[in-house]
Amino acid sequence: MGHKRVVLITGANSGFGLLSSLSLAKRGCQVIAAVRDVKKSNELLDRAKREGTSHLIDVIQLDVTREDHIKEAFLYVESQYGQLNVLVNNAGYSAGGMIEKLEIEEWRKQLDTNLFGVITMTKTFLPLLKNGKGAKIINLGSISGRVGFPGLAPYVTSKFAIGGFSESLRLELLPQNIYVCLIEAGSFQTNIWNKGLESVCSKKNGMNDPFFDSIYQQAKQTAAGAQDPAEVIQLIVKISEAKKPKFRYHAGKGVRLLVLFKSILPWSLVEWLINKRLMKKK
Repeated sequence: MGHKRVVLITGANSGFGLLSSLSLAKRGCQVIAAVRDVKKSNELLDRAKREGTSHLIDVIQLDVTREDHIKEAFLYVESQYGQLNVLVNNAGYSAGGMIEKLEIEEWRKQLDTNLFGVITMTKTFLPLLKNGKGAKIINLGSISGRVGFPGLAPYVTSKFAIGGFSESLRLELLPQNIYVCLIEAGSFQTNIWNKGLESVCSKKNGMNDPFFDSIYQQAKQTAAGAQDPAEVIQLIVKISEAKKPKFRYHAGKGVRLLVLFKSILPWSLVEWLINKRLMKKK
């Protein structure tokens, strides 16, 4: 293995996971690209082949909601590499819809993937992270973990929870020279928003609710104006290479400003501004 840094990335078949796998392989890292369905890893493997990094990308099957998959992945990484320098908890999806219309099972599925998947991955791989000097755990959060948005309650809940989990974990692991970092991203061009919109649209049928319609239209506009994910990929690379990375990183247009506004404005003004934007005439 030499001195290659070993990086494990979940949800590596698309979006941030795919792009960060390719970028870190270009930087000479040994990337373990975890995907829920190996059949969907063709794009990753094809691009790696074209870029000459196939030998640095090891695709494994891993569904973060299945403990047996996570345990098998741990045993594989332990036997093949003996350590882990960077864990990127990227796997996740966005469930949409109004709270009163969402079934409890949809909440459980959302939290099982976005929250408990991250917790289980982190707990399981900690022994290998301790073998990697100055190891990093990079959790993909969201602006939705700082500001609640109507129509996205399950996703928002999962990301608020990831923020709290990451803060506590950071403080617990710092004495062991393991750095936990949270990337709070805005809207970027990844499949998560398209799939989220499909979820919202499926719940739209038969509903005659102007407020819900407005939320749906705002979500479509946000997805249409989503930014290139390069900024987030650069952050993941930067954190993985930093000696002592900070805890919280913001990415995306308007994210820092939105966080600042929520921290200094009274809540009554925050909710007035959100409702005014949602209900304005198109």
